Amino acid sequence: MNELHQQVLAQLPQCITDRRWLHRHAELSFEERETSDYIERALRAIEGLTLSRPTPTSVMAVLRTERSGRRLAIRADIDALPIQEENELEFRSCHAGVMHACGHDGHAAILLNAVRLLAARRPALCGELRFIFQHAEETPPGGAVEVIRAGVLDNVDEVFGLHLTSTLPTGRFGVRGGVLTSATDRFEIGVSGKGGHSSMPQECVDPIVTGAQIILALQTVLSRSLCPSDAAVLSVCEAHAGSAYNIIPGDMQLIGSVRSYDERVRKTAERRIREICAGVAAAAGAQAQVNYIRGYDSIHNDPALTDWARGLIARTFGSKAVCELSPIAPGDDFCYYDQVCPGFFLELGAANPEKGSDAPHHNARYRLDEDALAYGMEYTVALLSERCRLA
Repeated sequence: MNELHQQVLAQLPQCITDRRWLHRHAELSFEERETSDYIERALRAIEGLTLSRPTPTSVMAVLRTERSGRRLAIRADIDALPIQEENELEFRSCHAGVMHACGHDGHAAILLNAVRLLAARRPALCGELRFIFQHAEETPPGGAVEVIRAGVLDNVDEVFGLHLTSTLPTGRFGVRGGVLTSATDRFEIGVSGKGGHSSMPQECVDPIVTGAQIILALQTVLSRSLCPSDAAVLSVCEAHAGSAYNIIPGDMQLIGSVRSYDERVRKTAERRIREICAGVAAAAGAQAQVNYIRGYDSIHNDPALTDWARGLIARTFGSKAVCELSPIAPGDDFCYYDQVCPGFFLELGAANPEKGSDAPHHNARYRLDEDALAYGMEYTVALLSERCRLA
């Protein structure tokens, strides 16, 4: 057992304590006041850090060493989701309708305790380390845009991040160079017809029938407008219309998402959604208004950093810990960091069915395996320590 591993195991109880406090005090995007205050208080107790608040609910700590070298940044997101928790835990969320159901409490706890370990290693490091506790990842346009605008990446050479995942067993590291995540777009379709009595449909232009035809026709965006090799997902997730069983309404609203990995596919999907809606509505004598909202771009992992990190994981945890990923459908606003400087982002397994830690993300029973916190700490400290020494 090497020295770092021993240090991580000794730090794990504090990391669990931090994670459980953050879980209990879950806060929504742009409302992370208790969360950011807790993190700032903990960071102030660590010697050698310079702290700032890039935005009212985010925190950055900077560790400057005594030797010149790379400027490295690492980000943890800290916001929760509008979900009523169904886990029976002593540290379940105390805020009704708000829950850490995506592991951000774990991300923040991992980074906070990695800072404690790295600060103790300061004499052996070179360059500068920036630790970014970022708000509002869950709500586009996201907090990344704001903190980057505030200067957290100014003159940074490389940026890193991770995400706990219930799709991999605890201790497995999901790695991919190039495109890792999907672009996450939203569309809103307003169908306008002519309402009236359900007994006289001939006097109406039924937006529900028109909307249903639009929903079915949108499936051809994937099957007939894109190449079979083009990866994309289009889902209509909300349909709203009507107020009574005997009234044909005047309007209907459809809301959905498009996930894609290529800018050409993204543009084609938007164009075809607009064309299909206009055509189907015109054929029915209705009108359709499309609002297409671009969400996060894809994360692009730097190939050289990916190869290096893959080797680090194999050396630290064994070659079997490395899991090669295909592109994944969830999105993340870390995409904006890697547009500023070379970046690397990975998926860290936190699933253990024997502990009940296998519910999907964004689920009311999501529960991460806290053993994953140790893997996250050890990876983070090893990663930043070695990248500093290589400068």
